[in-house]
Amino acid sequence: MPLSDPYALAQIRIKNLRLRTYIGINEDEIKNRQDVVINAQLTYAADRALASQAIDEALNYRTLTKRMIAHVEQGRFSLLETLTRELLDILMSHSSVLAAEVEVDKPHALRFADSVSVTLKARRPAQNPLGEQDE
Repeated sequence: MPLSDPYALAQIRIKNLRLRTYIGINEDEIKNRQDVVINAQLTYAADRALASQAIDEALNYRTLTKRMIAHVEQGRFSLLETLTRELLDILMSHSSVLAAEVEVDKPHALRFADSVSVTLKARRPAQNPLGEQDE
């Protein structure tokens, strides 16, 4: 049965991506890799993928995830905010992504807490049917 709305928005969630990187400002954090846990959500228009059933019309989340992994594992970050922003930029660099949210957890960053996290969101400006941006 076809969708009644030709503009179907898909949400893709990447849950609990566990990686190791250099993050922090203390001497021990600069010298030793630490665990980070990444959760990301992105939204894209899936109408063409749904209509065609073609993999090349769908958003390739594997490619985006590989870019995120390489960035984290090869990088050094002083702030969680910086790492989170750079991962959000990777997701938003794909032209099909309409909106994204990234949360990065740093487990055991605080005594008595499971983790500390930073979350950032971005979205493209909405376009009306005439191609003009909404305010």
